[in-house]
Amino acid sequence: MRALHIITGLGVGGAEQQLRLLLRHLPVDCDVVTLTNPGPVADGLVADGVRVMHLGMTGNRDLAALPRLARIIRRGRYDLVHTHLYRACLYGRIAARLAGVRAVVATEHSLGDSQMEGRPLTAGVRGLYLLGERLGRSTVAVSPTVAARLTRWGVRGQRVAVVPNGIDLPRFAFDPMARLRTRARLGLPADAFVIGGIGRLAPGKRFDVLLQAVARLPGDCWLLLVGGGAEEGTLRHAAREAGIADRVLFAGERPYVLDGSPGPDLPALTSAMDVLASPSPEEAFGLAVVEGLAAGLPVRYSSCPALEDLPPETAPDAMRVPCDADTYARALATVRTTPPGPRVAPEAARHYCITRSAARLMDVYTAALGPVVTSPQVPTQQGASPS
Repeated sequence: MRALHIITGLGVGGAEQQLRLLLRHLPVDCDVVTLTNPGPVADGLVADGVRVMHLGMTGNRDLAALPRLARIIRRGRYDLVHTHLYRACLYGRIAARLAGVRAVVATEHSLGDSQMEGRPLTAGVRGLYLLGERLGRSTVAVSPTVAARLTRWGVRGQRVAVVPNGIDLPRFAFDPMARLRTRARLGLPADAFVIGGIGRLAPGKRFDVLLQAVARLPGDCWLLLVGGGAEEGTLRHAAREAGIADRVLFAGERPYVLDGSPGPDLPALTSAMDVLASPSPEEAFGLAVVEGLAAGLPVRYSSCPALEDLPPETAPDAMRVPCDADTYARALATVRTTPPGPRVAPEAARHYCITRSAARLMDVYTAALGPVVTSPQVPTQQGASPS
């Protein structure tokens, strides 16, 4: 089987790094097209031996990209096209049809109740989404929560399959030597209590809440933010205004897997943390929370469908906290004064092993490559609600 993955960009983000991780475990000959921004994840994919093509799309309305993308699909003689993220899903589905490929799968990574990839869910956004969705064979939801949102939007339940995001558990295993090296490299005191935040530095992630919480905590509490984005300048200013700039570290975008760039990778940074905090009030999956659990960290979060879809006993040291600075400060203070337990991954993290996700995705591919029927039948995984 030959498959082409089409994604909006390849900067360091959850969907982008998830694509790279999946391609390492899929038994499929895969190429990748990025519509824009062939960033660090593109370099990582190339290092993995994946062919990456940059379409050079200039904006959301660059319609000239459609025939260019269709030519790539036609020349590659791909059996299946798999699209990721809103713009790539819209253009990729249309281009695949123009190229004569009917086995089209799309993954919905970021559908929330009120926004998608940071854009408000207006009637126009929804209308374009549903128009494009009809051109594919199935839509993959990264959680049962997202599957339910899709069906409420009007996507037919039998066209939705749940394939959760996956993690590479061994890579996130706690490493005490990496903890010491990373703390020394970042200038973190050996005895500091380090609160970690992972994700795009965007308003919806609400890292401003963590800044306010740290300002209410003792001076040995530090905040380590891993990610990049337009909100970084605002957050740096807020840290200065709160008088805690010397206790807030911005690690920038860090790769999931070492790619030759300077600095520690994401698993080394999680080893350096003492707790993972995720104040985002609306998530499609909550990958950062699962990564924190895989590193054996206590986790305090505001939204994480990945955990909410599992029994609570699978993650005993994960606690839901309202997106409020005072509440987060109290919750983090409690973690600080509680003797740390062993840094081992709980059952919830093991549930999201990447090999399991890759196997589920192969089932979706097999169904998409089957004969065309009036209402395409895609096996609905547990949690996907029928319409």
